[in-house]
Amino acid sequence: MKMMTKAESQKVCYFCSNDIKTIDYKNVILLRKYINTVGKIAPKKKSGNCSKHQRMVAQAIKRARIIGLLPFVAK
Repeated sequence: MKMMTKAESQKVCYFCSNDIKTIDYKNVILLRKYINTVGKIAPKKKSGNCSKHQRMVAQAIKRARIIGLLPFVAK
């Protein structure tokens, strides 16, 4: 089994690569990609986001949960 180096396993931030400046809390389809099956926000290491965009994603998910667009927990 081949060992992966750090450069091979590193993911690229989706928002930086597509030049997205803001993350809208109403875009539920995009935000669902960053929530696991239990309903938790995916960590930066798993999602591949940079720190700036990970904070923006977390804030958008929290806002969408408060309004009722996303569930707090999975069924």
